[in-house]
Amino acid sequence: MAPMAFVGVSTFRGAPMQARQTTRVCRARPAAVRTSPTMAGDEYEVPQTRRLSDALKEADVESRKEAAAAEKRRQKREEARDYRQRKIDFMDNIPDDTSVGTVDEYMFKEGVREILQKLDTDLVGLKPVKQRVREIAALLIVDKMRNKLGLETAVPSLHMSLTGSPGTGKTTVAMRMGQILQRMGYSRSGHLVVATRDDLVGQYVGHTAPKTKEMIKKALGGCLLVDEAYYLYNASNDRDYGQEAVEILLNVMENNKEDLVVLLAGYEDKMNNFYNSIPGMNSRIGNHIAFPDYEADELVDIARVMTKDLQYEMTPECQPIFKEYIEKRMSMPYFSNARTVRNAVDRARMRAAIRLFNSAMSREGNGMVSRKDLMSITPDDIVTAAELAARGGETAIVE
Repeated sequence: MAPMAFVGVSTFRGAPMQARQTTRVCRARPAAVRTSPTMAGDEYEVPQTRRLSDALKEADVESRKEAAAAEKRRQKREEARDYRQRKIDFMDNIPDDTSVGTVDEYMFKEGVREILQKLDTDLVGLKPVKQRVREIAALLIVDKMRNKLGLETAVPSLHMSLTGSPGTGKTTVAMRMGQILQRMGYSRSGHLVVATRDDLVGQYVGHTAPKTKEMIKKALGGCLLVDEAYYLYNASNDRDYGQEAVEILLNVMENNKEDLVVLLAGYEDKMNNFYNSIPGMNSRIGNHIAFPDYEADELVDIARVMTKDLQYEMTPECQPIFKEYIEKRMSMPYFSNARTVRNAVDRARMRAAIRLFNSAMSREGNGMVSRKDLMSITPDDIVTAAELAARGGETAIVE
């Protein structure tokens, strides 16, 4: 039984006695008691009352809200059950030999074939990498075909790990994958945002979260490539701000996987240590692609493709000289596969320009330069293995 509360005039010490009729109020629950000082320093109690009708009204409102929420959940369950049954009936009535279309039609219609062809053109060799990209594209295409027939489909885990040495084509593959995902409808724009630790981790408390969220915001609807991702986490320093960036990435990879594809890139051994240190990251990566180092012949082919794209022609006599240079360069520090080739091609262009300029400005020359001269790279323009050896093997810089 609820306690009884009396509302009336309290009797103070020294005050005239006044008898007043007290009013009894039934409270729905025990009232909170507040104490106040009296004139003489004593304390008296002022009970906080609440009408039973108000309490009943509030309880009725809460009850109706709970009933409405329960009814809404029941309706959703019934709608899901009806939808599933209609889908089962629909599938039962479709003959097993119903044609959806050919894979080639889907690849052409969605533009996947064009992108895979560009990938073949952009990357020399790397057959395992290209095969893995085709496997991912095949999964997306078959998923699209299943969806057309009404079969159950689910967005696969598209987050990727790209491991390999610098200059092996990781950024190029990431860009092409973004385009494939966009063409297949798994990405809104398919654009690629490249980030490093400096782009994600702040230098003081409260600085990391805004930086990381800003880069994620730029990448939403496309792909975020975190290069050398293992530098985000420093196991030896518990106060390292990179831990906060990792936690934000983990949250986004789980809750926004339909609007953002995260690709983590770096050396294979360091990436493995990174995943071992953060198991939650490894479990969110659905695709691991390993990029092997190029062979010397493949790097020569890359040089030929680069010069062709720049509208230069490397004479046949240049190729053995360039291959010898590459083989020597591969044994020296800071070798970066295709990036090293690009630097060598740039040096060849520089030497060709100097050669043409000096020839045209010499006394024997007439100052005329032909179209063929402007497009040719000769053996004299190629850095040789002898030049590298003359440096003593301690550095790869050749002026």
